Amino acid sequence: MKKHRILLWGVFLGWSIAVSAQEKGWTADNGDGTFTNPIMWGDWPDPDVIRVDDTFYMVSTSMHYVPGCPIAQSHDLVNWEMAGYAVERYDEDPRYDMQGGTLYLNGAWASSIRYYKGKFYVAFCTPYGWGTENGHFSVCEAEKPEGPWKRTIFPEYLYDPGLFFDDDGRVYVVHGQHTLYITELNEDVRSVKGKPVQIWNKGFDNSRTFGTKFGMEGSHMYKINGYYYITCPAGGTKGWQVCLRSKNIYGPYEHKVIIDDDSSYPPNGLHQGGMVQLKNGDWWFIIMQDRGPIGRVPHLQPVKWVDGWPMLGVEGKDAISYEKPEVGKNYPLSAPATSDEFNSKALGLQWQWNHNPDMENWSLSERKGYLRLHALLASDLKNARNTLTQRVQGPNSEGTVEVDISGLKEGNIAGMGIFQFPYAYVGVEMYAGKPRLVLCQDGKITELEANIPTNRVWIRARARDKDFTARFYYSLDGETFRPVDSTFSMGLGLAWTGNRFALFNYATKPEGVGGFADFNWFHFNLK
Repeated sequence: MKKHRILLWGVFLGWSIAVSAQEKGWTADNGDGTFTNPIMWGDWPDPDVIRVDDTFYMVSTSMHYVPGCPIAQSHDLVNWEMAGYAVERYDEDPRYDMQGGTLYLNGAWASSIRYYKGKFYVAFCTPYGWGTENGHFSVCEAEKPEGPWKRTIFPEYLYDPGLFFDDDGRVYVVHGQHTLYITELNEDVRSVKGKPVQIWNKGFDNSRTFGTKFGMEGSHMYKINGYYYITCPAGGTKGWQVCLRSKNIYGPYEHKVIIDDDSSYPPNGLHQGGMVQLKNGDWWFIIMQDRGPIGRVPHLQPVKWVDGWPMLGVEGKDAISYEKPEVGKNYPLSAPATSDEFNSKALGLQWQWNHNPDMENWSLSERKGYLRLHALLASDLKNARNTLTQRVQGPNSEGTVEVDISGLKEGNIAGMGIFQFPYAYVGVEMYAGKPRLVLCQDGKITELEANIPTNRVWIRARARDKDFTARFYYSLDGETFRPVDSTFSMGLGLAWTGNRFALFNYATKPEGVGGFADFNWFHFNLK
C-alpha cells in the first residue's frame, strides 16, 4: 500500500484494532501490515536501540525508579515486551534508600545500549542535582539482557553519554550539552583511557526558536560507509533532530537537521532517540515526543538516505501511520505487561519502586497470591518507601486494585494513587482505631467514608491524555464503584517523568510501623 500520513479517524481505527487483540497496554500494530505511532504510549524517554541477530533491544531513561534502565525487546520494532533492567538498585548514596533525604530525578539519565563481542553494554549518567557540571558516569555489562548485570561507576562525569565501539575495537563515548566531546575508554569498558576531546561548540539555531541557541545533547554515534555519524536532539521538548558527520571521529563535523516536526502533537516535536539497521539493509529511527504528564513516548520513523544523510519520517514529517519494517516474518501483537495477579515468585517487569525498596518489608510469599507491603514511617507519599509504580498510558488508561486492609495498624495509610508532583490517591487510613476511606490530593486529606464495614476495598484510577486529568473511584463490594467528586490535574513537578499508578502502604505514626496491606491484584485497561 502507499506509505502516507492518515487522517485522525484512521489513528483511532488502528488503536481500536490493536487494543482489542489483548488486555495489555497500547499496541501500535494495526494488524494489517501497518502501525500507528506511538509504538509505546507511555513514558519511555530517551530511547536508544540496537539489533542482535533477529531481536531488537531498546533502553530507556528511568531516573530515580528502581530497578533502573528498562530494556524492552522486539522482533519487528512495533510489538514490544520487557526483557529486563540494567540496574538492580543504586547503592552509592543512602538517599536512594530515602535515608537523609531523597534523590528524585537522579539515578539513570540518557541511557545508551550497544552489543559487542557477545556482551550487552548500557551506559548512562547520574547528575548531582541539575545541570551538566557534576555527577558520575556508569557502564553496565551483561551477556543477556535479563542479566545478571555488572555496573562500573566511573569518577568522571560524561553527560548524556552515547557509547560507541569502532571497527578497530576502540571504545568511545560522545557526550556533553551544547559543547560535545568524545572520550576514549579502555578496552575493558571499565575506565577512561584519554581526556575528553571537544568536537562541537556551535550550539544550533532554528527559525522557529526566534534566534535562541539550543545546545545539542543526547548523542548517539554510528559508523556507516566510512563516515562517523552523531545524532542528537536540539531545542528541548519543542525540538528537532540534528545529525553530525565526519570521516574522522574527532572531526571536523558538518551538520544537518534530519527531522523538524511539531505538527502531530503541538507544541512538542520529535527530538531524541537512536537508529538501527535491519537485516535487509533498511534503517529505522526510534525517537521520542513529549506528551506532557503522560510522559515521553517513542515514535518509529523510517529513514531515507539522501546525499549521505539519514532523513527521518515522510517528507520531513512524523510518519503517524506507516508500513511496518520488513523483517521477513509476521509476529503476533504484543505489548509490555501491565496487569498482575501477584501469583509469581517475582514482580512483573512492568513494576518499578520509587527509590530503592526495603527488601525486608515487602513480600510475594508471606501470603500466597498477594503483594504484601509492610508500613514504614513516612510524612507523606513523597517520602514513603516501598511505593510500587508502573506507567499510566494513553489514550486513556485505567488501573484497578483489590486490597485487604485487615493488617493495618494505627496511622497506616494504604491504597492506590496517581504519582508525580503533585500526586493524588484514594486509600484507607487507620484513624482512631477504625478504618476510614480518604482522598488525598498532594498532602491534603479528605474523608470519603468513615468507619468502613469491610476488610477489603477496591480502588480505581483513570488517567486521560487529552486534558491530563485523573478521576478516582472506589468500591466496598467489588462490583459497584462510586466516583470521587473531584478531578485531579496531573502535573510535571518531577520534570521529564510521566505520571504513574502507585501502590503503597506507609505509617504516619511510629506505632503503625509494620502494619501491612495485602494487594490481591492490579488490573489495567485502556479506556
